[in-house]
Amino acid sequence: MTDPSSAQPAPPGCPAHHPDAVRLGGLEYQQTPSQLYRALRREHGAVAPVLLDGDIPAWLVLGYSEVTYVTSHDELFARDSRRWNQWENIPADWPLMPYVGYQPSVLFTEGDEHRRRAGVITEALEGVDQFELARNCQLIADRLIADFAGSGQAELMTGYAHALPMRAVVQMCGMPTSGEDTRQLVEDLRISLDAAEGDDPVAAYGRVGERLRQLVKDKRVSPGPDVTSRMLLHPAGLSDEEIVQDLISVIAAAQQPTANWICNTLRLLLTDERFAVNVSGGRLSVGEALNEALWLDTPTQNFIGRWAVRDTQLGGRQIRAGDCLVLGLAAANTDPQIWPDSRVGAENAAHLSFSNGEHRCPYPAPLLADVMARTAVETLLERLPDLVLSVEPEKLTWRPSIWMRGLTALPVQFTPVVQ
Repeated sequence: MTDPSSAQPAPPGCPAHHPDAVRLGGLEYQQTPSQLYRALRREHGAVAPVLLDGDIPAWLVLGYSEVTYVTSHDELFARDSRRWNQWENIPADWPLMPYVGYQPSVLFTEGDEHRRRAGVITEALEGVDQFELARNCQLIADRLIADFAGSGQAELMTGYAHALPMRAVVQMCGMPTSGEDTRQLVEDLRISLDAAEGDDPVAAYGRVGERLRQLVKDKRVSPGPDVTSRMLLHPAGLSDEEIVQDLISVIAAAQQPTANWICNTLRLLLTDERFAVNVSGGRLSVGEALNEALWLDTPTQNFIGRWAVRDTQLGGRQIRAGDCLVLGLAAANTDPQIWPDSRVGAENAAHLSFSNGEHRCPYPAPLLADVMARTAVETLLERLPDLVLSVEPEKLTWRPSIWMRGLTALPVQFTPVVQ
């Protein structure tokens, strides 16, 4: 395994030396990434050379079969980022450091150690009663809707889609659902995952760790019926720091992606005539829209990543030991090889939105995310059945991120409801 402090320059043939490497970023990418994926496929095939922040080279895996292969072969493409052959070129304040800087987290473990750590998370999440979670989410939704129902208008991204899973997730983990500490924690998680101009993702990630260290310390003294306490009491005997790092992974994976899933689904329901949102409830349409949003606007567009254990081939490319591979989940979900007629089947659940293989989102996390997203969307449509966009659909804009797919805002209007 390569230590970052002793990493050697990238060998010839790696993406650093590819003359056609494409920078991941820019306004066109942010608003219409599907067009870039199509262009990359035409020019490079299923695996494209790309440049990350600071022109750091990597491979973007675009093909459905290729992403499935990479995530199914940990012996070739592993998660421990210390293998990277680019560490000598990475500054300490690199914006993507929260993604790739090695931490004693389940995200970077491998083999038996990964199975041990993932097993603790799985059992802690299995302790969440899905019916109780749905009831809690409905109560949270009702309170949030009550705050704006009388005005006849709302901005749903901030006031609803982000707030609901935030409150639900922190409650699951044993934190108060409101208060400055909780609000700051969620804001710092957003900055870590999806930094805007002027944000400091490295500093934000540090603050997240400090807040969760205090939570773990408190739960050691006074455990409760929550995910954090179940992780602490698990017979695997994880250390406090291991639990802190794994809680960061759990909360980050549950909050922002679920929020974007909710909002992306609402956008689909409000802009696509196939979905009759003016029919109160519309449960079948909601289920189809939730699944279609995962195919077409998956909340996590790209995930960094995997690191090649040895020289190998992928998609006709020569991958060198230590090369970084970015998993193009959104590109894979829209791969024309699996949708040759360009029509995504909303009833098909074989998407890669929760990744694949041993490092996919641990069961039952996708089920819990579905409970939160489905309850949020259904409750909103039941309470405000004549909900419509207050701007033209083409006026909606996406956040400037290559990693997350989420709107900057979702303004709506409806008949005011007197409480």
